Amino acid sequence: MSVRSMEQKDKKVLCIGLVCLDIISVVDKYPEEDTDNRCVSQRWQRGGNASNSCTVLSLLGTSCAFMGSLCAGPVASFIVDDFSQHAIDISAVAWQVKGQTPSACCVVCPASGSRTVVLSDTNVPDVTAEDFSKVDLSHFKWIHWEGRNVDEQLKMIQQVARHNAALPLQQQITISVEIEKPREPLYELFAYGDVVFVSKDVARHLGFQTPQTALEGLRCRVKVGAVVICAWAEKGADALAPDGLLVHSDAFPPERLVDTLGAGDTFNAAVIHKLSNGARLEEALTFGCRVAGGKCGFHGYGGIADMVTGQE
Repeated sequence: MSVRSMEQKDKKVLCIGLVCLDIISVVDKYPEEDTDNRCVSQRWQRGGNASNSCTVLSLLGTSCAFMGSLCAGPVASFIVDDFSQHAIDISAVAWQVKGQTPSACCVVCPASGSRTVVLSDTNVPDVTAEDFSKVDLSHFKWIHWEGRNVDEQLKMIQQVARHNAALPLQQQITISVEIEKPREPLYELFAYGDVVFVSKDVARHLGFQTPQTALEGLRCRVKVGAVVICAWAEKGADALAPDGLLVHSDAFPPERLVDTLGAGDTFNAAVIHKLSNGARLEEALTFGCRVAGGKCGFHGYGGIADMVTGQE
């Protein structure tokens, strides 16, 4: 990645995707079906992949914005207040008149390291290319898409490509995409990201048993010059550089596993934070693993800023 001008560094990162209400119950053991149980604790938290990545970006000191759908009501009010508390720009949010703001019931079990999520987001429309056309792209240096409604997202990416075509390379917006779910339509996004985040689940679904073989196998799906990144939990993360070189970082597990919810979103955000500020790929990958691993040692995201103080 090239070093960016001061003007470019002052611009924001925009994350596009889901925001929802996470109702998180922490349990000492995962409950059996058809039983009554008491949780250790419970909290409300703003969730969703793109939303979580914005939280981490902001805590790391990168100015950012979120674009997704919300429906007016008490849940949306809680979410908007939380965005404000984290200094995240939501001027691009698409306010929907149909449906309701999504919510998720999350069961976190520190003893096993599991986090089980049941999401309800079936009746609220995703943001469209028409919504995106109202965004002033000159405010952004990087735009990240959480893979969802691919047909519309590809149209958005085409808008960015047209915007970039009129600019010198150092002023162009970097495009990143996250392909997390093993759903065939999402695989179209492989060909459009400057940086492509592919999940362990997708890699395995495509027949790859290691991150290294996944990256080698996926090289033919991405555009020339793209970076492909695959995080693999306790095995750390690997990346394929534009020159074809494989880069690896070990994992950095916490002393005690507490909360893995949002660890992948944290990793993505930490990598974007570094790359968008001119860091080398190796540095960004290691930083992503370190921040994501540390995040697993406490509930939520509040400890991230203190954890990385002095590391940058």
